[in-house]
Amino acid sequence: MENRFDVIVIGGGQSGLALGYYLRRSGLSYIILDNQEEPGGAWLHTWKSLRLFSPAQWSSLPGMIMTGGTDYYPTRDVAIEYLKSYETKYNLSIRRPVQVTRVYKREGEFQLETSDGLYFSKTVVSSTGSFSNPYIPSFEGINVFKGQVLHSGEYQTPDIFTGKRVAIVGEGNSGAQILAEISKVTGTLWITQKEPRFLPDHIDGRFLFDAATQMYEAQKAGKRYRLPSLGDIVMVDAVKEARSNKVYNSSIRPFQHFTEDSLVWSDGHEEKIDVVIFCTGFKASLNHLDALGVINEEGKIDTDGTRAMHIPGLWLVGYGNWTGFASATLIGVGRSAKTTVEQLSTYITKQKESLSLK
Repeated sequence: MENRFDVIVIGGGQSGLALGYYLRRSGLSYIILDNQEEPGGAWLHTWKSLRLFSPAQWSSLPGMIMTGGTDYYPTRDVAIEYLKSYETKYNLSIRRPVQVTRVYKREGEFQLETSDGLYFSKTVVSSTGSFSNPYIPSFEGINVFKGQVLHSGEYQTPDIFTGKRVAIVGEGNSGAQILAEISKVTGTLWITQKEPRFLPDHIDGRFLFDAATQMYEAQKAGKRYRLPSLGDIVMVDAVKEARSNKVYNSSIRPFQHFTEDSLVWSDGHEEKIDVVIFCTGFKASLNHLDALGVINEEGKIDTDGTRAMHIPGLWLVGYGNWTGFASATLIGVGRSAKTTVEQLSTYITKQKESLSLK
């Protein structure tokens, strides 16, 4: 009975903590299983100089405002310390490191195979995010390229690239921030699918979250509202500095294939390159749910809000707009977490009532 719960949350990053905040006062028995050695989730693996694109007050989980106020853009390390403090403050029930390898359902109960043995639950909430599933596009010749190929999820500091020619692929926030940093130590080339779009200097995560809220309310009222793209580049200080230094004055469209030491375009243009860093995003990390047979062709799970549509008792939180507006952000996930815990409570209450009538 030790490993049997009403709710098991898979993933102890920001989404798991937001769920824990509401679960701890729900009356449900729960456990959060996290595969990291320490608190911090995906933030533990981001590059050292990363800054959030929302001020501290707009980068907070429910119940605890991140210190720094309305004009301070927190660093990666500040975000990690905040998550550690949050976990401690609310004494959340978390076990780590526990790797969940397989989830299946038998006779109405979920069974989880983990590095810590079997766990059992009436419901499962997956909140593993996407950081462990980086996406790199397929290119002819990538296997013969003798230079270094890495994803932004592996990038840490620019120093190791000094003296090398580095291509940054991707026009989003990570591409712009990493380019800003590496361009200070070596020659760079910016390769983008389309012309990069920079948000006005006064627009940051505060406005993007407000826009997401307005879209949420508009859709509830049956109205149409266009959500600004989170892919558009937010003008944090490092990006503003790079703009002043004309780092962003030119970008070129995607190349066609690799050679041993170059990138080659369809018109025959060729560039000698030592390192290629793909800032091309991530896909949802859902391999642990393969056995349930509900992952669609897009690598997602069909949901109604955060509730999985084709398997009762499964919810997904924090994977982006398909599981709740702005749910992959610190401030945005709280709304998804609250609604999810309300639904979990209703579901489990009905389950218990059904059993009592038998």
